[in-house]
Amino acid sequence: METGFTKWIIVVTVVLCVLLELIDTSIVNVALTQMMGNLSATQQEVSWVVAAYAIANVIVIPMTGFLAEQFGRKNYYLTSVVIFTLASIACGQSHGIWELVAFRFIQGVGGGALMATSQAILIDTFPPKQLALGQALFGMGVIIGPTIGPTLGGYIVDSSLGWPWIFYVNVPVGILASIFTLLFIRDPERIKNAIPRKLREIDWAGIGLLVLGVGSLQYVLEQGETEDWFDSRIIVLFATLSAVGIVGFIWRELTADKPIVDLRVLTKSRNLAVGAFLSFVLGFGLFASVFVLPIFTQRILGFSAAQTGLLLLPGALASGFMMPVIGKSLQNGVPQKLLLGLGFTIFFGFTFWMSAKISPTAGTSDFFWPLIVRGVGLGLIFLPITTMSLAGLQGKDAGQAAGLTGMIRQLGGSFGVAIVGTYLERSMASTRVGLLPNISLYNPETVQRIQAFTQGFMARGFTASQAQQQAYAALEGVLMKQVSIITYSQIFTTLGFFFIACLPLLLLVKRVRPGEKMDLNAAH
Repeated sequence: METGFTKWIIVVTVVLCVLLELIDTSIVNVALTQMMGNLSATQQEVSWVVAAYAIANVIVIPMTGFLAEQFGRKNYYLTSVVIFTLASIACGQSHGIWELVAFRFIQGVGGGALMATSQAILIDTFPPKQLALGQALFGMGVIIGPTIGPTLGGYIVDSSLGWPWIFYVNVPVGILASIFTLLFIRDPERIKNAIPRKLREIDWAGIGLLVLGVGSLQYVLEQGETEDWFDSRIIVLFATLSAVGIVGFIWRELTADKPIVDLRVLTKSRNLAVGAFLSFVLGFGLFASVFVLPIFTQRILGFSAAQTGLLLLPGALASGFMMPVIGKSLQNGVPQKLLLGLGFTIFFGFTFWMSAKISPTAGTSDFFWPLIVRGVGLGLIFLPITTMSLAGLQGKDAGQAAGLTGMIRQLGGSFGVAIVGTYLERSMASTRVGLLPNISLYNPETVQRIQAFTQGFMARGFTASQAQQQAYAALEGVLMKQVSIITYSQIFTTLGFFFIACLPLLLLVKRVRPGEKMDLNAAH
């Protein structure tokens, strides 16, 4: 365990790295249009800038425990920060779309290590009784990172700097994190004394099945909507590969003598198993809500990327403020399931408040307090899940658990974005069909609205024929705005019910007090 100045420098280092990793999951979203123009890429091609990073992330994260044991955690962590930083420079220097995609994949390989390894470093830096405090600081990066991304990206895109600076901003932080890692992070004794596996002893089958299963699944989630899901042969192929790979991976890791990812830790700790599922739910809610709100504010309300980012920022800061408070509460013995129940209920309240606030005339002030409530709710969910999942785990088991929960949280986010994106497109189409019978030339209100639009356009100098065409287009715009309001409201309501439905799972949580150790080799 580290103490004093060194401990807090380590905290600063890992939080910086977590912010780097998570900001890059969302910062590029606001620059895709600019990339399309500069790199002469189609929308489908540019979507791979996001997908390549996510696929690399979700493959690497569960292997971080093994890689840290194999190469030394400090060496692996430092190498990952350097890879991430150099890949960021290469991304900004890219002159073609597939060159950029390749460097984004390499960046994702480096970034994948930063999440789970940062969490494992904090577990060894803080004594067991202070685990909640250490994870609170880690949680600040996890919750704030995806929200800062669009804000920072929006300012860069709206300025004259251009999209390469979305990647260049990583460089000074990466250099600072590399220096701090080199000077202050140390390997614990168990890793110093660990004997690296020989090449023939490495679970190559497990690595291959992990890449096949999880990589294919991430591809399906990232590209499914673009390819029209299972109407596409390529999506059917990758879905099949994903099912084969994941089933094979689970079987392999449960039966291998030296698995690449020790899934048996899930069978030994009920809290970790429940926490893994709730991590999926947390990722789903965190990324889905960050995904859907910017689309609404920019498409329907006409906000700029920077305005949308600023809208999300106070809620993220509320989460950051809550983390130490919740950490202290857990340290003082407040049960995790109590805080979790409160967090899920508050998030449920946020979704219903948001569904009521969705309107064509909504402004920044309408969303301020609901998003503050969201931030408080996410803080109450993230930290208890993390401490519940990792409490009592030591050494290698803690590293494996951190990697598993990180991967599952990332997959939850991918599922959330994919499902919400698909629901958004298809629900809008069906809602429009449902509203069309109310718009008819036999309906006096419709006729009056068309006449008013026509007169308005004629007053601006359009001919009668042109004005009528513009009137029909304006009526279609009104219809689609109403369709959007209904659809976005339904999304938030459904998201709320999904969260509240998870509350019964809390009955399965076993209370582990701060500092208490668990014997994972005991019979269950």
